[in-house]
Amino acid sequence: MNATAITILLLVISNVFMTIAWYGHLKMQSMGIGKDWPLFVVILFSWGIALMEYCFMVPANKMGFIGNGGPFSLMQLKVLQEVITLTVFTVLAMFFFSGEKLHWNHIAAFVCLVAAVYFVFMPSK
Repeated sequence: MNATAITILLLVISNVFMTIAWYGHLKMQSMGIGKDWPLFVVILFSWGIALMEYCFMVPANKMGFIGNGGPFSLMQLKVLQEVITLTVFTVLAMFFFSGEKLHWNHIAAFVCLVAAVYFVFMPSK
């Protein structure tokens, strides 16, 4: 696998952990797990999951950054990461959170994000 594919794969894995760290406790709560946990326990639980996010995010950025021989500029990495974040979030939200639906305005927002990726990857003049 090349650096582009590895970077994107690591970003996807990282964002799965990030989404679970940020929103997983809400799903657990709806299942009756951790419902009575104090906020500091929820934060510690989420931090534990977020540690795994960093174990994938940091290598993805290090490997993917053009300054380290990777294929992406800092701006490209950031925009790519944001699109991956929202894509992973949407997929997980639709499958794991009942009642979350994809509407036309969400699709319009994704089209704008794809446009952002297009523009950030355009050569500068």
